[in-house]
Amino acid sequence: MDISKYSKRPKSEPVINQGRYEQYNLKENPFPSSPFVNPNSNDARNNGEIYEPSIREKEKEAIEENFFKVPQSDPNHLRLGYIMDTSYIGRGNGKSAFLVNLQKKINQDFGLSISNELNKCFAIILVPEPGGKTKTFESFIDLLFERIFESNVIDDSLLSLRLEGIINLDQTFNPEEHFSDENDFKNKLQSPNWYSENNIDFRKILQQILSNRYLQNLPQDFPLFSSTSTPLLFQPVNQNDFKNYYQNLNRGKPRLEFIFSHLVTLFLAAGFNGAYIFVDDFERVPDFQSERQKRDFALELRTCLFDGLYTNAKVGFYNLILVLHAGVPRLIQSAWEQSGLEQRSPIFSKVTSTNVIRFEKINVDDAYSLIQKYLQAYRIAQVDINIFSPFTQDAVAKIAELSEFNASKILKMAYEVLERAVNNKVEEINFDFVLTIDEATQQAEQRQVSGISEADTKDLMKESESI
Repeated sequence: MDISKYSKRPKSEPVINQGRYEQYNLKENPFPSSPFVNPNSNDARNNGEIYEPSIREKEKEAIEENFFKVPQSDPNHLRLGYIMDTSYIGRGNGKSAFLVNLQKKINQDFGLSISNELNKCFAIILVPEPGGKTKTFESFIDLLFERIFESNVIDDSLLSLRLEGIINLDQTFNPEEHFSDENDFKNKLQSPNWYSENNIDFRKILQQILSNRYLQNLPQDFPLFSSTSTPLLFQPVNQNDFKNYYQNLNRGKPRLEFIFSHLVTLFLAAGFNGAYIFVDDFERVPDFQSERQKRDFALELRTCLFDGLYTNAKVGFYNLILVLHAGVPRLIQSAWEQSGLEQRSPIFSKVTSTNVIRFEKINVDDAYSLIQKYLQAYRIAQVDINIFSPFTQDAVAKIAELSEFNASKILKMAYEVLERAVNNKVEEINFDFVLTIDEATQQAEQRQVSGISEADTKDLMKESESI
């Protein structure tokens, strides 16, 4: 038996090469190659997790003071607001990342800390479908329900009602003794076995829930009541029951009543007194509407938010904040004025309105903070070096200038410059190197345009010859 194979070493040993970005003290290229926010991405570079709040401190303070800190019980609280881009440099000014981080902050404790416990609200982000799929108010409401469903706030409301029912029946019940964390709390309160193991009669809990003053006028087929039909074979209602119920409702009035009255009633019963609905890329709605459709949409919105008989209009539960790129307001001005929404929530008034949060173009100091934030997130070691390394400060300033101080363009260009630097084995990315990259990019774009033009010319010549 030959056991020498276990002791022998190969004559050719592996060479451990340096990581691609290791020379710059970086784990990876810290900048996104396609810098548009996708909250569902697992990549911190794309999902908004890497975020520098100082860049939008003024906007954050404005929206907190004008919306989040105002009591929902105030009948004059703002119900419709606008985050409005003031620059015409295109998409990518940081609005989506701003929304993602606002949503996280609110949902962390349902806005209790921001409002000093005056409000308990949840937040969702709604993005209309591209290509005109969300141009009707009906499709807009369907999308709103989908996002409410995905947020799990219906399940959260059901759990709040059950916990309140348990505490009302047993004043000595201490949640801290029964639940180790939030996941444990959710799993147990949705498990029939947990109630029986703890000698808790769910039928009595259900009676407590149904005695809630907000739930007295709901329709009898409302999903909350489905567990009363077989109380001995207890199966907790969950938000899937609500989804099935909604999908089986007729379109039009029944679905509007469900979203703006019945669902609001459930949220109120569970202790919420409001919700913030951020509508990103709102231009996808009016871009595909006729003037008549724009006016109809605005009228429906006014009815549901302000003047209708829906519970939402009576209490102002949903607070819609529309994100508008520069140029979008003119698309909706006529509809807003004709429907009366302009009087309810002015956007075109020359007087500064508290419901309009202006999103200004960033400056060079903001660009420094942005680049530094991304670099810091991917440092191998946090050592005392140039905070912009491998970039020089004037290189960062030039990238910002060439990108027209657009946050997305800055990140994309930083990604491309860093890739070129790695390929060219450049030790430091300075002002001159950024210029050479910009010149090379412009030449490539010119060649591409020229190539397309030549190809088109040749095709035309062939067509004429065939004729």
